[in-house]
Amino acid sequence: MFLAKVIGSIVVTQKTLSLQGKKLLILSPVSMHGDIVQNAEHVAVDDVGAGIGDLVLASHGNSAREVFRDDNRGIDCAIVGIIDSISNN
Repeated sequence: MFLAKVIGSIVVTQKTLSLQGKKLLILSPVSMHGDIVQNAEHVAVDDVGAGIGDLVLASHGNSAREVFRDDNRGIDCAIVGIIDSISNN
């Protein structure tokens, strides 16, 4: 899993059946201090109702596909949580 900030959304008219009805967002990974990692954007399927500007927890690969019980063949990255706060204690 990784921390990321939602920086945009994507509208796709022609897509695989497994992505129909799912919201696609653009993520930029961030450090534990909230600093954006440049040139490392990802496209993620949103499962938690995140929006632009939100700090989120995202998952890659098989873990991301397991979030969606239905057909999930086109999914490589998923937003699995919206972060309220980070503590470095």
